[in-house]
Amino acid sequence: MRRLMLAALAFSLLVAVSHAQDVPKADVSVGYSPLYIIKGYTIWMNGGSASIAVNANHWFGVVGDFGGYVGHVPGTLSGETYTFGPRFSYRKLDRRVVPFAQALFGGSHFSQSTGGITGGGTQFTFALGGGADLVGPKGRFALRLEGDYFGIRSSGSTTPSMRLGVGIVYRIGNK
Repeated sequence: MRRLMLAALAFSLLVAVSHAQDVPKADVSVGYSPLYIIKGYTIWMNGGSASIAVNANHWFGVVGDFGGYVGHVPGTLSGETYTFGPRFSYRKLDRRVVPFAQALFGGSHFSQSTGGITGGGTQFTFALGGGADLVGPKGRFALRLEGDYFGIRSSGSTTPSMRLGVGIVYRIGNK
């Protein structure tokens, strides 16, 4: 009985260590991410985003996300976003598919006032959403598919926006 208990303990420790090796210490991603401003008349802005996430454990990480966008209204509209916050990942589904949800908070800046946003200043911005990383065979690179609701606070109201994204993720180290 004692040997069986020791074997069970050793097996559970080995399982914990082998599972932890699938979790990267951090990941860096870059990709195409259009921003779709919905309020007023709709504005489609093409752009890109980059993020870095540091994973505390197999399900929780902290993310910094930065985006730049250009759209055409009467004139050219450009904007930047910078948001930070927690990311919750579910790594038990499959080693190759890692879905996640995130809540990011920060700011944005747009070149002109249009569609419910105020240009020239910095607005409080939040993003709620998620996506999934489709991990490659070697585990270092992944394809990221993402969708976020962006709320841009301007002039006392929130301008609803949607950001989609597709990009490449480089996974750094193992926990």
